Amino acid sequence: MQYLDQQTIETMYSALPAKCKKARQFFGKPLTLTEKILSAHFSDWPQTPPVRGQTYTMFKPDRVAMQDATAQMALLQFMQAGLMKVAVPTTVHCDHLIQARVGADSDLAQANTENQEVYDFLRTACSKHGIDFWKPGSGIIHQVVLEKYAYPGGLLIGTDSHTPNAGGLGMIAIGVGGSDASDVMAGQDWGVTWPTIIGVKLTGSLNGWTSAKDVILKLAGILTVAGGTGAIIEYFGSGARSISCTGKGTITNMGAELGATTSIFPFDEHMAKYLRATGREFIADQAEQFAQYLTADAEIETNPERYFDRLIEIDLDTLEPYIVGPHTPDLARPVSQLAADVKEKGYPENLRYALIGSCTNSSYEDMSRAADIARQAKQLGLKAKIGFLITPGSEQIHKTIRRDGQLQALESIGGTVLANACGPCIGQWKREDITPGETNSIITSFNRNFQKRNDGNAQTLAFMGSPEIVTAFALSGSLDFNPCQDKLKTEDGKLVNLKAPVSTELPANGFVTDASGYVPPAKNGQQVTVIVKPDSDRLQLLAPFSPWSGKDFIDLPILLKALGKCTTDHISPAGMWLAYRGHLDKISDNMFSGAINAFTKIAGSGINVLTGETSPFTKIARYYKEHNIDWVVVGDENYGEGSSREHAAMSPRYLGCKAVIVKSFARIHETNLKKQGVLALTFMEAKDYDKIEEYDRLNIIGLNELAPGKTVDVVIKHKDGKTENIKTKHTMTDEQIAWFKAGSALNLIKQRQKKK
Repeated sequence: MQYLDQQTIETMYSALPAKCKKARQFFGKPLTLTEKILSAHFSDWPQTPPVRGQTYTMFKPDRVAMQDATAQMALLQFMQAGLMKVAVPTTVHCDHLIQARVGADSDLAQANTENQEVYDFLRTACSKHGIDFWKPGSGIIHQVVLEKYAYPGGLLIGTDSHTPNAGGLGMIAIGVGGSDASDVMAGQDWGVTWPTIIGVKLTGSLNGWTSAKDVILKLAGILTVAGGTGAIIEYFGSGARSISCTGKGTITNMGAELGATTSIFPFDEHMAKYLRATGREFIADQAEQFAQYLTADAEIETNPERYFDRLIEIDLDTLEPYIVGPHTPDLARPVSQLAADVKEKGYPENLRYALIGSCTNSSYEDMSRAADIARQAKQLGLKAKIGFLITPGSEQIHKTIRRDGQLQALESIGGTVLANACGPCIGQWKREDITPGETNSIITSFNRNFQKRNDGNAQTLAFMGSPEIVTAFALSGSLDFNPCQDKLKTEDGKLVNLKAPVSTELPANGFVTDASGYVPPAKNGQQVTVIVKPDSDRLQLLAPFSPWSGKDFIDLPILLKALGKCTTDHISPAGMWLAYRGHLDKISDNMFSGAINAFTKIAGSGINVLTGETSPFTKIARYYKEHNIDWVVVGDENYGEGSSREHAAMSPRYLGCKAVIVKSFARIHETNLKKQGVLALTFMEAKDYDKIEEYDRLNIIGLNELAPGKTVDVVIKHKDGKTENIKTKHTMTDEQIAWFKAGSALNLIKQRQKKK
């Protein structure tokens, strides 16, 4: 495996003292942990200190991690660069394409049959280009990265929005689009706006029913889904030091739900224990030796208000278990208030399913706490009253909790164990207990709960909590229940209480190590042929996008004016469409199918302004493309929130989108649009969104003068002939403007390769 060897680790950590000293002098102040790690990864030291929230800064990441759904397009793009081997250690994890139907064994067998050509492509592409490959069933990307590849002080980018999971092990781990990943694999530097830093001071310690999950659920209620945009969330304080490594991973994983660039915890003894438990003693030894460089300077914790852009304090001693949802992860309340909310809002009180696990909550500690509730239930004569599904995070976790009895305890109350994969968390759930459109409630320990997210049904109301709380709800079958105090009725009519769960954070007998799913790259990649069938509807070799014509964009029709929340799930849904992540033309048939049309309040369709017909957005876009008509999208706040999937940028680009103009962007999606050569513009005045009407045409002018920090003029041409001039802004650097002119970032890389 492409672990960091001992010499590399020693070299990396021994360089930290000098780098941190230089950074303190450079910034002229004590350093947060975020600043230490980012400074240690500058591609070149800037001339002046970057300004938080403003300066676009270039870095050299240590690693790239990809999951099978996003890796397809990332590898197809990398292959266009014509390079033999990736420039940095890279991994691919097959976790997204396994659909939850019956149970682990049959679901995995079905996935291997249905997705064979995709897995063959990924395996051979990895083998050829020097990439570690993890077969289906070996585990979820973020859990395997935590177990095998993450380390304190590193910089990782990953083609999944929950890559920040590795922040639980002290790593700056950032979710990106596949284009960013392919660029880094090709040896390019990687850039992001120097983040603002939100400090979260944790005091006290978790107790009773409260778990690490409740920290991030409470924080989601404070910051909302957009409150972390452009920021890194840095945790500190005595409370941070009291949380297990995997508990920290749960918290940093869900920072993605706040829009944060990433989240991070400082190195401590819990991380050292986890590194040793997972066979990385030499990293633990080195991290302990250089611990002061893997934590913030002492002044940060003493006077945090001086060094963070925003400071939030959470007392773990008084924190209650939280439940969030439905439809958004920031609709938060303590579990003690849930029943009242359910009644007030008219949510369906009876639950249909409880689901635990996922990349967020499938650690040994998580499963042990849930299993403790299950053992109590068995002794009290209780069983799950609803469907109860369990998703282990990796084969290592699966085998360890099977050996130690946690899985048997969960199965004994009616649980069904699913494959070590994303499954229902990302919409890969073949559910047969409801009819399409049926309103129902479920509860999960997952990280995301947008409409259609879990089962493709917009009327499924998904609530989220910790695994132990969700297990308790499986026993009650009702949202009108507080596990911390309410009684349950046994089959013989007795009223009983559950006790707060207990567990250990790591297995006393060690983990059952398992590398059976690992496939190393070939020693000589030149002898490997990448398998892509010419007639495949799953995979399609890419053709470069056309470069900018050098002219302004004139008379662009409005394909979509999106109303309200328009996440990447709305732009390019997953579920059944995961099968086509490697086929750009095929997957483009889902484009904007979940987006709400601001003019009609209906999802997925609009007006073809040439024919006057109402059609699905993708059909209109294909009509425009056939008639050589480019188009524009208008969006609301936090446009592109959610997953890192670059298909939400590539499909519009492929079908003729020239610009997206919004009130505000989510970070990853804005970058993805830029990478594909789409103008990502923001209204200077948010109220200008209201000026745009259904039959309008837009002129985007002055593009020859496009420059960093310069506004872009847009002329709105109304159907009645009247015009209005508005101004928009952008965040493009000189390099990103070069992407636009070349037609994509990849085109620019190829141009530069030819000049070498």
